Amino acid sequence: MARDASCRARVRLPPLRHVTATRPDEDLPAPPPSTTHPTDLGFGRVVANQVRGRFLSHEGIPTSRKYGIGAQRAARFYLGALNVGWLAFIGWLVGIVLLMNGCFALAYRALGDGALHGAAALGLEDPFLRAFSFSVGIFTTTGTGGMYAVGATANWLVVFESLAGPLTLVAAAGLVIARLTRPRMRIRFSESAIVAPYEGGRGLMFRMVSLQPGELSDVQVRVNLVVFEDNDGRRERNFHPLTLERNSVDLFTLHWTVVHPITAASPLAGATPESLLAAEAELLILVNAHEETFSTRVTARASYTWDEIRWDVKWASVFASTTDGTLAIDVDRLDRTERLPEGATRVPAAGESPPVVASRSS
Repeated sequence: MARDASCRARVRLPPLRHVTATRPDEDLPAPPPSTTHPTDLGFGRVVANQVRGRFLSHEGIPTSRKYGIGAQRAARFYLGALNVGWLAFIGWLVGIVLLMNGCFALAYRALGDGALHGAAALGLEDPFLRAFSFSVGIFTTTGTGGMYAVGATANWLVVFESLAGPLTLVAAAGLVIARLTRPRMRIRFSESAIVAPYEGGRGLMFRMVSLQPGELSDVQVRVNLVVFEDNDGRRERNFHPLTLERNSVDLFTLHWTVVHPITAASPLAGATPESLLAAEAELLILVNAHEETFSTRVTARASYTWDEIRWDVKWASVFASTTDGTLAIDVDRLDRTERLPEGATRVPAAGESPPVVASRSS
């Protein structure tokens, strides 16, 4: 008995809540304002309803424009130089240097044959080739091989080129260094998203794989569905965040199939190809991850519109066999699918609620 009493003494009851009784005819106080984040991704609901077409390209490039800030040609050139492939970057770099030297060579030739002396020892008979060789020597500060300029105008041109050449080469070297040291995430997304069978129902899926040799960790993905819906007779564009089977992975060494289960609570419940067409549906995808080489966060974006979503298919295997038994995938198989019977996923699965993707207003 003493032990039972001691046990009861140690039990702590939760504090009672103070409840105020109200009569049915009394007005209840207004609920507190919602603390949930807006779902328009920062576009704004008014602006989002005025936009026609997709928000992002399939590669994740925003389709929006900004006026009143000037052409910004230098900034756009810099960003283009960072984002273009290495082969194109080197080709443009060599082409610009050759073009500049060709322009200086034409300027030397315009001064006449007496503007450059000392070319006899080089064995160059062509006048333009002599001027071009002299220009390259001045531009790169490697020397002109005995040639020299004669006359005030020619020497002023040499002074100008001796300043423009090193500055151009320093800028080119800076671009190369920026490209080498810029943290980035190269993600390849599947060409299309699919609606495939998933756990007795349907699921919206797409694939992605990292193309860079560096490792990514703590990879997180968010997917939003953008559709036009009828609201009290008005056709307006709404944003719906999609719940994913898994929205993050710790290791991203192979590929990842991102799945949104289409359940009764899903914004895509009851969806068909026709309803997505009528709603002008678009999937906006944002991926961010920790890049281990530079120890920083990097991001990638992608988009799928209604006509980039396939039905009645399922993903084919991307795994490849190896002699030592290690895990391996073939990235070339990322977009491969297998056909399913007609209507396998075009028809809503049992248990889905009526379509919430509105039809086009007449």
